[in-house]
Amino acid sequence: MKSYCKYKSLEDYLSANPLDIDVSLDDGGGVSFPLKGRKINATILFIDIVNFSGRTKNLSPIETLIFVNNFFTWITAEALISSPCIVDKYIGDEIMVIFSTEFGNKNPFVEALKSAIRILAFDYLCYFPHIGISSGDVIIGYVGTPKRFNCSVFGYPVTLAKRCTSVNSQIAFPDELWKNYSFEQICPKLEFKKPNGSIYKHNFNVKIKEPWIEDFKNIGKVKVRGLNRESMIFSSITAENRVKQNMKYLLEKGFIKNNI
Repeated sequence: MKSYCKYKSLEDYLSANPLDIDVSLDDGGGVSFPLKGRKINATILFIDIVNFSGRTKNLSPIETLIFVNNFFTWITAEALISSPCIVDKYIGDEIMVIFSTEFGNKNPFVEALKSAIRILAFDYLCYFPHIGISSGDVIIGYVGTPKRFNCSVFGYPVTLAKRCTSVNSQIAFPDELWKNYSFEQICPKLEFKKPNGSIYKHNFNVKIKEPWIEDFKNIGKVKVRGLNRESMIFSSITAENRVKQNMKYLLEKGFIKNNI
């Protein structure tokens, strides 16, 4: 899938830019650990699958893998389709995407929110994801030990975006991010050009909710705002049905080995 970001990953970004901190610290027991990172202002888009445990409890391990990877592929494609952002990580049934002017975003929050709305609009397998968004200063850093390093984003906005996925709204974010935006700026009509050149107008409606106070665990009270889908999705197939179709194909072609 095409990405509009000039960096392929967070590791790619860090290797191309000077670090703000690059030292070694002692763990208190005589073992040193590295501290390497670069501070940026970013918007975090956090997405998870609703009722993941319930929806996969009757699936085999390979069916669960199909279910999750189909979700990640769909979300990644929708997030990267028109905006320079970086997929940070896939965590179980969750995905975190980072938007920043450092990556080429003109307005990280607006672009993240538009990506979230697009995800709701094209939920053709009825995953019904919950989406949380937050913005602020974070640090992109290497985490781990000399045996294994990963690169990720750390800071309060990451925690808050994650918490926003738990509220009673399909998309939620701190109210302070809304500022003076008009609904038309954030939620334009979705129009796309078909291969034959004609324009397709997606019949999709979202409604913004009045702000309310949410008491988040270990964070406290935060004034948040949310958007919900107004139009219904009518799909002939769900993610679970798609899993069964894929399993049938794998079995028929003999791709499944060792009775997994």
